[in-house]
Amino acid sequence: MKTEIFLPEDYRPAEDEPFMNERQLEYFRRKLLAWKDDIMKGSAETLAELAQSSRAIPDIADRASEETDRALELRTRDRQRKLVAKIDAALRRIESGDFGYCEMTGERISLKRLDARPIATMTLQAQEAHERKERVHRDD
Repeated sequence: MKTEIFLPEDYRPAEDEPFMNERQLEYFRRKLLAWKDDIMKGSAETLAELAQSSRAIPDIADRASEETDRALELRTRDRQRKLVAKIDAALRRIESGDFGYCEMTGERISLKRLDARPIATMTLQAQEAHERKERVHRDD
């Protein structure tokens, strides 16, 4: 059984402490779980709204507007579903000890980057190089 790690409410990972120590890992684990929980609650609300709003609207313009809104909401939820998969992958990396290290170079991902985007798998430089390479191959 895993022991509970104490984190003060105002804790933020700092550069002057050992990289990916227990407190930093716990901070990111909690951040990822809260993000996932927020997404799941939003999805449940969307499903409830969709079930509730499936009524026949006689006016064509109103119906078209509602269908457009529904399609946009579903597209947003689909993107969030993919985000949940990335959050789960980040949680697995925390458990395996790979979290915080670039999958391309093995270098440390900056704490600022991880705090802003805890699902990041590459350093900023590796991500930029990957995107440049992707752009070049997409033009072919």
